[in-house]
Amino acid sequence: MTAQKQTIALIGAPLEEGSGRRGAAMGPTALRIAGIDTTLAELGHAVVDEGDLKPLPARDLANHPRANNLQTVAAFTRALDAAVHEAARAGRFPLILGGDHALSMGSVSGMARHARDVGKPLFVLWLDAHADFNSPETSPSGNMHGMPVAFFCGEAEFAPILAAGRPLVDPKNVFQVGIRSVDARERVEIAEHGVNVYDMRAVDETGMAHIMHDIIDSVRQAGGLLHVSLDVDFLDPEIAPGVGTTVPGGATFREAHLIMEMLCDSGLVASLDLVELNPFLDDRGKSARILVELTASLFGRRVLDRPTRSA
Repeated sequence: MTAQKQTIALIGAPLEEGSGRRGAAMGPTALRIAGIDTTLAELGHAVVDEGDLKPLPARDLANHPRANNLQTVAAFTRALDAAVHEAARAGRFPLILGGDHALSMGSVSGMARHARDVGKPLFVLWLDAHADFNSPETSPSGNMHGMPVAFFCGEAEFAPILAAGRPLVDPKNVFQVGIRSVDARERVEIAEHGVNVYDMRAVDETGMAHIMHDIIDSVRQAGGLLHVSLDVDFLDPEIAPGVGTTVPGGATFREAHLIMEMLCDSGLVASLDLVELNPFLDDRGKSARILVELTASLFGRRVLDRPTRSA
């Protein structure tokens, strides 16, 4: 199936304050150096690079003892909510270059507003080693990159970061694939709220194709829009080491491409996050190049189309 040609808006979010360590702010630059713009253009898409967001800290919010760097994360959340909503409203595909996973507080919220505008439910495919369903009350670290799913589902309303009446994502519309590191309290929260979790045991026992068929069918039957959030640590660290939260036993190169090819065939994906790339921890740009290749698969390139490289 040939991918529909789209206008893709690249939105850089050099946020690292949600993760508790330095380096992820270099992610957008690394993805550009790895050729994400030219790769998508070569596939026939129109690419508009909107540059990097540079919001000032949200000084209207008080510091929180269990939400580290709240003012900075909140500023990016607000900026991304606005930028993603505007791009989607204008008919462009928002592709967010991260930056740590706290940025999804804003990107998913912006897409939730767009989904409400067009009268469709929003679904989220969370490709990650972590469930990220903590709140300041449950988080062991206070790092906000572990809170975005709870936030956009309305279960982490600890500060007026965005409007209280904003559209939220139904936790039952969240599909988490590749999960293999969940805090004890977080495990209870995702079960109680009905988040759909496919951990790596489920992947091994059921197979990635079967899981993806189920997810795609659910979104299609509901007439929904699908936001995909891809964390580098979804992949096994042997193939993608450039992340500060490595967990052994992640997805293989082929499993990840299968996901993207099936998503491309579905025609359901409306927006994409690429997150947690830390070039300082990478091996000569290896992880950045893999993210670009996976993105190319989502936008129409097939593994069979790839040229052979010299060893």
